[in-house]
Amino acid sequence: MTVSSRMVAVVPVRDGVLPLGADEAVAEAGGDAVLIGGGARGAAARLRSGPGTVRCVEAAQFAPGAWAGALAPLVAEATVVVLPASPDGRDLAPRLAHVLGRPLLAGATSVRPASVAVTRRGGLVGEVHDLAGPVVATLEPGVRGVEAGVGGPELVDVALAVTAGGHDATVVEVLPPDPATVDLAEAARIVAGGAGLGGPEPFAVLERVAAALGASPAASRVASDAGWAPPDRYIGTTGVTVDPELYVALAISGAVQHVTGLGDPTHIVSVNIDAGAPMMTMADLAIVTDARALLVELARRLAMEPGGRDTGAPEEPARA
Repeated sequence: MTVSSRMVAVVPVRDGVLPLGADEAVAEAGGDAVLIGGGARGAAARLRSGPGTVRCVEAAQFAPGAWAGALAPLVAEATVVVLPASPDGRDLAPRLAHVLGRPLLAGATSVRPASVAVTRRGGLVGEVHDLAGPVVATLEPGVRGVEAGVGGPELVDVALAVTAGGHDATVVEVLPPDPATVDLAEAARIVAGGAGLGGPEPFAVLERVAAALGASPAASRVASDAGWAPPDRYIGTTGVTVDPELYVALAISGAVQHVTGLGDPTHIVSVNIDAGAPMMTMADLAIVTDARALLVELARRLAMEPGGRDTGAPEEPARA
């Protein structure tokens, strides 16, 4: 069995869990997809992209080199193969492009049968590539969104012989991710700070509080540009797109450039002295108070800062 449509999505899954951006990649391909990995059929049943044909390939261990070789004959007839730009998607895409003998267009914001739009230089430059032949592309999560479709996809089980190759790493041990360093796109809990925190010292406290809560530290772009947080930890249009279970926004106003980097968090907690800030209106729990003072109190109660300490002057209204 081969895929005969012009576009198809390829989505790697682990333990039945869809990666960030899976629904968007499948929707961009018009509903036709191949899901590969452990628990592929269960993951396919949770797709929200609406009607289509989803082929489910069970493969126990993530092995992008071996998977690429097995998938190539299945998707070879599709003109455009699109993968989510999740960590596993970014691993699999170049290998699949190599086996298929196609160019790879990474970081796409739009994928169409005749053209692919991509961003470069941290989102500052946009390019549109008119397609003269088959390609593989990775679609950035969060760029298109997906409304729940009416009806689900048709699920088809496909048996592929996945032969271990010589170019995949041997898994010795799988360790739980460190929230402090895990890719924010994969983080389940995030504590983020904005410009209203006012300086680097509160962000040092934020990191310790996040660690005590088992959460990942993050920031707005304004705070990152000021040097208060690393550039790979800011959320927004030109940063990381996230979709956590819990998102805590400290002194973040909720400017559109930041909010577009949020997927659909299950719970949002916002702390700001401005009760009318957009992020406060989005929150499930909005707390009107000085975010820096709250951080100090949290650190004290979590036994991170036994005596507590002042982290600066009273907070200015947050801008982002």
